[in-house]
Amino acid sequence: MKCRKCGKKLVVVRRCRQVRMKCTGCAHEYKIHEVAADLDPETEAQLERYTTIIYD
Repeated sequence: MKCRKCGKKLVVVRRCRQVRMKCTGCAHEYKIHEVAADLDPETEAQLERYTTIIYD
């Protein structure tokens, strides 16, 4: 997945009570619902490991 701001790769970041997508270039963080429509199969597979994702 690519960052909408700079085009670099987004990675899944898990913290206590949060799962976010973080850009490896500009460090912008997206909430999952902000990028849900653009998820690629690789990212979907990573997110499937989490039993619950809370939208905050």
